Amino acid sequence: MASIFISGGAAGIGLATAERFDREGWTVGVYDVDTDALAAVQAAHPTWITGELDVRDAEQWARALSEFTAHTGGTLDVLDNNAGVLVAGDLDAISPEAVKAQVDIDVLGVTLGAQAAFPYLKATPGSHLVNIASASAIYGQPGIATYSASKFYVAGLTEALELEWAPHGVRVVGIWPLWAKTALADPGAKSTQTLGIRITPEQVADKVWQSVNPTPRDRRLHRTSYSVGAQTTVLANASKFAPNFATRLINKYLSG
Repeated sequence: MASIFISGGAAGIGLATAERFDREGWTVGVYDVDTDALAAVQAAHPTWITGELDVRDAEQWARALSEFTAHTGGTLDVLDNNAGVLVAGDLDAISPEAVKAQVDIDVLGVTLGAQAAFPYLKATPGSHLVNIASASAIYGQPGIATYSASKFYVAGLTEALELEWAPHGVRVVGIWPLWAKTALADPGAKSTQTLGIRITPEQVADKVWQSVNPTPRDRRLHRTSYSVGAQTTVLANASKFAPNFATRLINKYLSG
């Protein structure tokens, strides 16, 4: 039976992804730092494997993956690097602690997860690393500058590891949603007011499923990015083909 380990999986996109893969008959591991949310998940889904995980801690990653793969015979088909935080506000208005939390979770946590999962992924034919990126990495977003920059990092890490891990048979992809209807969609972020919050966690989960079941064309072209929603696709294409000053003006308008 195929298996997926989801960090930050007890709510929002992570939980929707767990439910999507569970419906397909996969062994699902949901790990999170929120113990109350984990307890609710365990009560609702007693067949899932759950556990505590602070993604900033390499030892906790090692312990969680060892625990999960003890149920799968040592294999891991998908690591979904889903855990993330966002603190909206201009950089001069948010606290140093808020900056640090976003960098520690959204950058360090994703990297440590990839590093810890690699031995298991390498040992599993056809495995995938899925990193949750963001449309905020298409062009730097004022008002969520640290979060936006962290997702540029995730995009770069995804591209680098796609090349680095290809010889080992591990496919690496990034999922690019715009604002989804989760707690992460801070109403204080200016672009939520201009773009709205139109994407559901279930839509993102469907895209995760699509990404790990690629078409022959996706494999042939080494596709690494999966946009979620029409708005993200339009913004991504505009960024590729429009001159920089036009992209800047678009993003200036969107960020209010």
